[in-house]
Parts: sequence; structure tokens; C-alpha cells
Amino acid sequence: MAECHPVGFQWVMEAKLRGATIIHVDPRFTRTSAMADLHVPIRAGTDVAFLGGLVNYVLSNELDFREYVVAYTNAAAIVGEEFRDTEDLDGLFSGFDPDSGTYSSDSWQYEGATEAAAAGQRDPHQPGTPDGGQGASSSEAHEAGRAETAGSGGPAVHAKPERDETLQHPRCVYQILKRHFARYTPELVQEVCGISTAQFAAVAEALTSNSGRERTSAFCYAVGWTQHTTGVQNIRTAAILQTLLGNIGRPGGGIMALRGHASIQGSTDIPTLFNLLPGYIPMPHAEQHEDLDAFVAADAGSTGFWGNMRAYTVSLLKSYWGDAATANNDYCFDYLPRLTGDHSTYPTVVDMIEGKVTGYFVVGENPAVGSANGKMQRLGMANLDWLVVRDLAMIESATFWKDGPEIATGELSTEQIKTEVFFLPAASHVEKNGSFTNTQRLLQWHHKAVEPPGDCTSELKFYYDLGVRIRRKLAGSTDEMDRPLLDLTWDYPVEGPDAEPSAEAVLREINGVGPDGKALSAYTELKDDGSTSCGCWIYCGVYADETNQAARRTPGADQSWVAPEWAWAWPANRRILYNRASADPDGKPWSERKAYVWWDAEQGRWTGHDVPDFIPDRAPDYVPPDDARGPDAIGGRDPFIMQTDGKAWLYAPAGLADGPLPAFYEPPESPVVNAVYGQQSSPARGHLEHPANPLNPSQSTVFPYVFTSYRLTEHHTAGGMSRQLPYLSELQPEMFCEVSPRLAAERGLTNGGWATIVTTRGAIEARVLVTDRIRSLRIGDRMVEQVGLPYHWGGNGLSTGDPANDLVNITPDPNVHIQGKVGTCDVRPGRRPRGAEVAPFVEGFRQRAAAELRDRHASENDGNTDTGGPGSSDIGTGDSGAAPLDDDGSRS
Repeated sequence: MAECHPVGFQWVMEAKLRGATIIHVDPRFTRTSAMADLHVPIRAGTDVAFLGGLVNYVLSNELDFREYVVAYTNAAAIVGEEFRDTEDLDGLFSGFDPDSGTYSSDSWQYEGATEAAAAGQRDPHQPGTPDGGQGASSSEAHEAGRAETAGSGGPAVHAKPERDETLQHPRCVYQILKRHFARYTPELVQEVCGISTAQFAAVAEALTSNSGRERTSAFCYAVGWTQHTTGVQNIRTAAILQTLLGNIGRPGGGIMALRGHASIQGSTDIPTLFNLLPGYIPMPHAEQHEDLDAFVAADAGSTGFWGNMRAYTVSLLKSYWGDAATANNDYCFDYLPRLTGDHSTYPTVVDMIEGKVTGYFVVGENPAVGSANGKMQRLGMANLDWLVVRDLAMIESATFWKDGPEIATGELSTEQIKTEVFFLPAASHVEKNGSFTNTQRLLQWHHKAVEPPGDCTSELKFYYDLGVRIRRKLAGSTDEMDRPLLDLTWDYPVEGPDAEPSAEAVLREINGVGPDGKALSAYTELKDDGSTSCGCWIYCGVYADETNQAARRTPGADQSWVAPEWAWAWPANRRILYNRASADPDGKPWSERKAYVWWDAEQGRWTGHDVPDFIPDRAPDYVPPDDARGPDAIGGRDPFIMQTDGKAWLYAPAGLADGPLPAFYEPPESPVVNAVYGQQSSPARGHLEHPANPLNPSQSTVFPYVFTSYRLTEHHTAGGMSRQLPYLSELQPEMFCEVSPRLAAERGLTNGGWATIVTTRGAIEARVLVTDRIRSLRIGDRMVEQVGLPYHWGGNGLSTGDPANDLVNITPDPNVHIQGKVGTCDVRPGRRPRGAEVAPFVEGFRQRAAAELRDRHASENDGNTDTGGPGSSDIGTGDSGAAPLDDDGSRS
């Protein structure tokens, strides 16, 4: 946090001054570690094992906040008899289909309650829905990229589960949780993560002693925690732990997702994701959502605030198409694009290489350097008809065709690359108005300080002008396919010398207006009859009272400690989500010292320091009728109002592609055998099978070391904003690798000298930094070394170097399709080969690794043993064009 989010880290330092204990868990000793009370080095990619150990510590010592857990979670819910855990199936959950590599969640359901799958997976024809028919298979849902679209709410519960609030029933969630995590002992954590039992005990004691009725603890994580094949389950395990300890919905608690300045939270809210509409409404699917009614029936939760999804969707459609959207034409629901498959980033790159995608926009990113497997990114862009790059500087994604690594090696030729590249200079954040949505879901407005120079324009102006030109070109068209573009509301006021569209007008459109044309104040005002429009329902209220609430800057000394008048947080300016959980079931604060919101019986309303995240006049003793739907079905003791049962889910009966509980799996490339289960890697992990994306075999002596990538304070992401600046380039002038003294001695590396780091995907070079900040970790009966690689460098700018992401394999998380940031490598002293010598050099490593793997399989078959487990990662031979080996050694 100090390294990547230094401005936010000031508040950690404030907490430390008040006596807070700061613990930093990270493979490297960083600037954060230097300020922490305890640094816990961990092997990259083993977070689930460490967190699972903490969950086991809480459960086995009965340190959970029992009143909170019983009242506010699904711990008491009873799971059906069909469910089988990883404990029963050695690393698999019931419902796994080895042919498709996907799970069916049918056996995960509650006793007597049928679930729907994740929001974008749900379908009116799935089993258990009203017509009882058959729907899309799990593999189809997975391929369509719909596992993540439960969004901010969660999968629907169509009936409330049976509960045993004594938590003694052997199939209640609490008992399943205890059995599932029982094997995650301190000794196992040491064996898997390299964390000593003494350090583990110190963390467990600090966390549990600072949680409960009177105290709370917080988790902070950055984007890197999600960049694993089990990234979603990393966060899930933390959520389970925090919920057991009563740290959700309470001040000083929670899980804070640290987000950078470039509106990374906003990019999922509005969004830029292929399978979501604004406000986490799932994108409809081509084969299933034929009309609005079917879409809402499949995807709206039957209870909770997702029960109002029709109002959110209709208001969005009215925002898009205005007067053209009427009840008679289903509010132009047919105009929305439809999912036909997994259209996420990395499959798109494969489609570019195969000629299926011919045009591409690169806006505010630099895939040639910043995305996993940079070579694949460059090969994809080299096979386009056209590429539009909008950035502040001439980044590597704009110049790969003339100076990329593949030009130097001869794998690509400038003369043979057909891609026509359009570089369009962009305005920086100080040269345009707009908002960022980042940590704490906070919309903060930034005002233009100076006019952009030359031809530089904002994204808002670029897309607005592009829309105007396209609509002008289509004017008069009678083709039905053009109606969605021609009917769009596209009449924003412009201002300034360059006719810049008003960013505030766009924010007001996102906020939404009512039938009187005035800005709405809250998402609860949205209607499903077409009388309201709203560009993003969770942002409704950001322009309440016709005022830009995101631009508020009331000093802290002039307002309460919650600071509600500094900018605006979604939804409804709440600063803590699910804050009804800060009070006990009767509506009284768990602790007067931690009082946040509470029930005022005299007023008959919830009140407190924050906007209550609850129905304002819903009394704690309110019990909804059995046939209640939507928000009416939320009981007075159900704080988690977006979950359709009102409870926090310790166990997820639906909505996740890789299991109802987190389980530890080794990364796809690992130097060791999984010590937890026979299943080596996540069985549901994504596969991107292409000759340019081979995997290193696990437990390989050819690739014996772990590498992971990270950020530096002095540089920004892929370097486009920092490597052009002399002061920042002077502070961090060269690409480097961090290695331990033990690894340096083992490989003959010299501090300040050069090293070559190689995987089956490529080789890079870096200056060597020999440092105790990278620990040698004992994993089982061997020492494991890690190599730290900052990922900011590329070939352009004042400070240049090889891209770390050229080494990274693409094996996505099955839920959200994010890449991993952990792999295996070899490290050799000296600089890497140049030009045509690179490919044979890498191929030599591939062939040696493949030969070693064949020998291993032959030995295992002769001895009828299976030392690698059923999920062992294997290798493709790259230039031969062969696909990676499957877990059993066969070809895909």
C-alpha cells in the first residue's frame, strides 16, 4: 500500500500512531513492510492456504463472533445431501465435468431451496425456475463468460433455506466450513507458504484479539491479489474470515480494495467489461434472453434489492434511447448487444491472431507491455487491419510494428505487417473535466486546470465526435440494423474553444432524471414503467438537487468523522456497505465505542453517523410474509440487502465457477507438488491454448524458481506516463530483478550485473539487485527461491528495458478471466541473446523441459505412481505448434 497507494497509506500511519498493529503479508519486503509491525513473507500464489489457516484457527478455537455469525450469515443454512467437498474428492467439489473443465452447481444447493447460478448465467429455462425446463450447461455458461456477473448483488435464492441456528447439524454451512478448513493447520501453512508457525501464530493472535464486539480489523489489498487463477477465491477467503470475525459492515473493519487514480473501480461500475451493463446488470445472452421479461425473470433476484432489476434496466434503456424506448417496443431491449461467448481480453487476442478480429481500440492501456504474455499481444496487433491507439505518449503498442521485440528477432517484419495504426494524442486528467471512482467507491470530480495542447483531446470528446460522425454517415438509413445507433440519445451540450461535450451533463445523465425532468436523488426512485431514466443505477444520487455531489470538498474539520460531504460514494453516499450489521439484531450498536448506525424506536427509523444501508423504516423485529418479493422480502435482521436472502455467504451455493468454498491449488506453474490435495492446479482454471502460450511443467528442474511481478512507486503501470519523465526515470532508471543472496550464489549473479530470466514464452534481461528483501523460503523439504520483477519497462521512453509481462503465461481465473502474475523461470547470469539467437535459446529450454516431463511420465507409468497429482501443469513445445499437455499428459 505504501509502494502502490502512498497517498492512502497516510491513514494507515495515522492508525499506527493511535496504536493499531500493522501486518504486511507479501513475497517482498517493501516500503510498506518497513512501516509495519510485522512483515510476513509468503510464497507467491499461496494466499488461500494462508488465509485458510486463519479461518481454521478461528473455527477450531471458537473465536468467531458467534452472535453476528448466527444472525447475519448463512452459517446455519443446511446444504443438501448431494454435496461433496474437496475433503471427499481430494481437491474436487461435486459436480465437476472433466471433459469441459467446469462445475455444475446443482449439488451445492441448500436443503429444500433451489438456487439460480450467477446473474449472467441465470436463465428462465434452468432447472428450478418457473417453467422447470433445461437451460444452458455449465460449460456453455463458462464459455460465455458469465460466471462473474452476479455483480454487486449475488446469485438469486428462490427459497429460503432450512436453518439450524444451534450450528450443530452436520450439513449446516458452519460444520461444512469447519471440516473443509480443518486441514489448513499452521504446519500446513508453513509447508505450503513458507510462513513459520511462530509468525502465523502472531498474525492469528493479533487478528482475532482485535475482532469481535468491541474491536474490528481491516484487510487492504491491491489489484495484484486478484491476479491469480484463484484470484476471486483469494478475496472470498478474506471475506469468509472477516465475516466470521464480525468485521463486515462495521467501522474499522471490512475489506478495502485499493484502486489507483485511473478510475479502475469506475471501469467496472459503468463498465468497460464485456459481460456487464452499468451497475453490474448482466449483459443479455443471444440464445437465452429473447425479450425484457425473460431477461428480468432470469436475472433479477426474487428477494432483496436485485428484485428491482427491471426498474434499473428500463431506466438504463431510457437513458440510452430516450423517447424511442417505449413499452410497445420493450424499451428497445432488442437494441442491446448479446453475448455469444467469452469475449474477454485474452480470447480476443487469440481471435486477432487468427484473423477473426480485424480492428482494435487501445485506450489508456499498453498491452504490448502491460498485459500478460506480451508476445501474444504484439502478434495479435500485428494481424489487424486497423488499430487505434489513444495515449499521452508514443507507447510500445503504437510502435510495435517497427521496433517491437519480434522485429529484432525476425519473427515479424515491418513490411509484412498489414496493420494500419492511428495514434491519437490524448488529454491528461488535468486537461479535462470528469470523475474518478476508486477506493471506497468514491466518485471524486476533477476540474480542468489547463487546455489540452495541440491535437490532444479527452476520451469524452473523442467518443462523442466518433458517434456524431457515425450517425451522420448512417443518416437516412432504412436498415433496421442501424436503428440502435440512430435512436441513441446523443445530444450533449458542448463548451469551450474545442466544443468539448459537457462532462457534468454526462454525469447528470448517469445520475438519472424523473418524469418532471429533474435529477433524481436515489436509486429507490427508479421506476419500471419508463417514467425514469438513469445511466447507472448505483450512481443515482450523485447529481441530487441538481448539484454535482462528486465535486464537494468540505474540509474534514467542518464535518463529521465519516466525512459525508467529501465527494460522493455509491450507493446513496454510504461510506460503509451493509452498515446495518454494525448494530445487533435488535438494532442496538454492538459497541457504543463502535456505534455507526442504529434503530431509533421513537422515530421509527434507522439513524446514525452514515446513511443507513437498509430500508429506513424497517424495524429490527419485522418478519416479511412468505410470499414477499424484492425489497419487501428483507427482514429487519437481514443486513446484506443485496444478497437475496439478506445474509452474508460463508458458503456460495451458486455464482462461482470454481467451487462453493475456496480451496488451495498450486499456480499453473509451480516448483512443488500441491501439499493440500491431489489436485495440483485449479481444475476450473481458464485455458488459452495457443502455440505462443505454452506452460512450463510444474516441478521442473529446468524452471526451478518462482517469479512474480509488481509495481514501484516511481513508475506507473506499463510506463507510458512515467518512463517519459526525466525525474521519475532518474529515480528508477533501469529494469531490474530482485533475488535473494542464496539464489545469487546458486546462479552466480552479481549485484548490479546482468541476469537473463527465461520461461517457455520468452527471455528478458534485467539488472540484478541482490537483497534480503526477497527471502529464501523453506517449502516442505526444499528451499524455494523467488524472483521479483517490476513490470513498468518497455522499449520506448527515456528509461527502457525488457517487459516483465513477456514471461507471464495466460491462465485466467475462471470467474473474472483475469490473468495470473505468478510463474516459474530459470535465471542465468549475463545478458540475453540478441536477434535471431533468441528463439533457439528459448526453444532449448522448452525441449529440455519437455524431455524431462516425458521421462517423469514414463517413470510414473512404470511405477504406477502419480507424484504430480491430477492437476499437474505441463508444457507445449511452442514452435511445433502442439497444444499444452492436459493434466493426464495427453494432448488437448
